[in-house]
Amino acid sequence: MMTPAMLTGQSEDHLVTLTGNHRLQPEAVSAFLAMQAAAKEAGFNLQPASTFRDFARQQMIWNEKFIGLRPVMDAMSQPMDISTLDDEQRCCAILRWSAMPGASRHHWGTDLDIYDPDQLPEGEKLQLEPWEYEENGYFYPLTCWLSANMNKYGFYRPFVSDQGGVAAEPWHLSYYPLAQQAEHMLTPELLLLAWQDKEIAGFSWLSCHLNQVFKRFITLPNGVSSSCIG
Repeated sequence: MMTPAMLTGQSEDHLVTLTGNHRLQPEAVSAFLAMQAAAKEAGFNLQPASTFRDFARQQMIWNEKFIGLRPVMDAMSQPMDISTLDDEQRCCAILRWSAMPGASRHHWGTDLDIYDPDQLPEGEKLQLEPWEYEENGYFYPLTCWLSANMNKYGFYRPFVSDQGGVAAEPWHLSYYPLAQQAEHMLTPELLLLAWQDKEIAGFSWLSCHLNQVFKRFITLPNGVSSSCIG
């Protein structure tokens, strides 16, 4: 059973090493390695780009985006000018691509971002943007292979399409048997407790509208999608 600290990225007791500095829960590691081996047989070098991320890291990303030290992307993956936005507009713009500290699925040890380094052209840097994974993108064949096979290993895409909340993230995979438990356990009340004595940019607006934020950006429709992004 995951503790509140595990759910909100303030504990690492639920994690083991996947590879290098990448960590997940043990069951998710086993499932990913099995899927990785199958992908290799199909000609893909399936690798993690990002796995566990702790509260402090998510807090830094969030706060720096809010004050303009990191770019905030629009619906077309282009940097926005947030200088004229109020707190509500800033929070919603950031939430399309980045979770609030304590609310990231990457805290749980169930979720990871993936890519195939063998398909990344020499001199190009991984962007983790939709065009890389969609038709004519570097990783489109991998996207389609995962769509056809990932459910066999317990994985799905929580952000398979843009439904007015989080933007589509075809690179983001979630290990369903564990992630569904964490989804049900994370609540606005738990998040507010995690924020106590922490500097959270936009806190005044977020704390007053957290139920709405959960409904739009955190609570996901039930079901596992296996559709191919294209």
